[in-house]
Amino acid sequence: MKVIVLGSGITGTAAAWFLRQAGHEVIVIERQPGAAQETTFGNGSQISVSHSEPWANPSAPSKILKWLGKDDAPLLYRFRAEQLQWEWGIRFLLECTPKRTAYNTRQCVAMSDFSKKTLRALRQEAGIEYTHLSRGIMHFYTDKADYESSKAGATLMTSLGCPRNTISPDEVVRIEPALSPVRDKLIGGDFTPDDEHGDSREFTIALSEKAAAHGVEFRFNTTATRLLKEGTGSAARISAVETITPTGEFEVIEGDAFVISLGSFSAPFLKPLGINLMIYPAKGYSATFPVRDPDKAPYVSLIDAGYKLVFSRLGNKLRVGGTAEMNSYGRQLNEARCQALIRRTSELFPDACDYDQPHFWTGLRPMTPSNIPYIGKSKYRNLFLNTGHGTLGWTMGCGSGRSIADIVSGRLPEVDFEFCGMK
Repeated sequence: MKVIVLGSGITGTAAAWFLRQAGHEVIVIERQPGAAQETTFGNGSQISVSHSEPWANPSAPSKILKWLGKDDAPLLYRFRAEQLQWEWGIRFLLECTPKRTAYNTRQCVAMSDFSKKTLRALRQEAGIEYTHLSRGIMHFYTDKADYESSKAGATLMTSLGCPRNTISPDEVVRIEPALSPVRDKLIGGDFTPDDEHGDSREFTIALSEKAAAHGVEFRFNTTATRLLKEGTGSAARISAVETITPTGEFEVIEGDAFVISLGSFSAPFLKPLGINLMIYPAKGYSATFPVRDPDKAPYVSLIDAGYKLVFSRLGNKLRVGGTAEMNSYGRQLNEARCQALIRRTSELFPDACDYDQPHFWTGLRPMTPSNIPYIGKSKYRNLFLNTGHGTLGWTMGCGSGRSIADIVSGRLPEVDFEFCGMK
């Protein structure tokens, strides 16, 4: 078949790779001049199966209320006159029950674990080089209430085959000596030695180049404006995508199947077709600092539970990512949130980096209320979804790409997951 993939972040590029491996003719449409230029560009870099817990959990509503109006809060919800934002917020609250949290966690862990295994096999098979380390991921806690509440999540993760081993403050520092300056503030931690981290941008660009060498056609600087449909009822299908070419001309590209990997923009793009995706952008921030003293910067990837930040060593740089701002589709920087990243990182690792030379970035994470992405069939028989991965796009990207390639090809994916349109 001729398959058109819209979007070349990690999810779209991985889908294109596996679709080509399945024997399909593949064209990728991307509005940016290259792959991995938006949400994949500067994320927190973790392949974090151990951190696949959904944002929606029993403790979330009270925390969000506490953070309202605080510019530097880990999660900032700015109320807007947008129907989607209000509907999303209501659905989010409905997902905060213990029963829904447990179910959503199982779903996210299943896809995340499958994706981690797929990533490892893919980088070996394709010979992909990128900056990564396999030293595990460690949560650390400086607040006793956060530490105590984390134990239930760690137990659930362990029961799902993703051990998060509870450890003492001394063990935290033994595993990551860079935390020694704040030893007296540590309450404890938990550690998953099998998790890893790496530069998602480097990986995705390398994968796109490998895919192109295997016959995938990437059309960069090309904007998809709408999908064209034909037929009605159960016979309705997508016949083509209308695009604006790099020279500003309209071009209609026909295909046999279409895969949507447009991240946060998937919802407005599909709405004219009567497909209402519950995806809202959560603007995430990152700061990348030059490492000044390699011995004082962490090598183990870390999660600062109280501040909702992650720290990943990428060669001679330290990437700090996290926080979320629910504030529509703008990517402008909020200075207070940028300064919060510098302040917390310099508190933890005072002599590790040059904090006068940060590189800031924001990206729109495509969040669903449950954290479960849309992967599978739509109501149009040849239109497929691979979007809504939220904070877990890098973690789930390779697995969801492989899964959607199987679904497009008429095969059942290998992972037990709530795929769209598969019931």
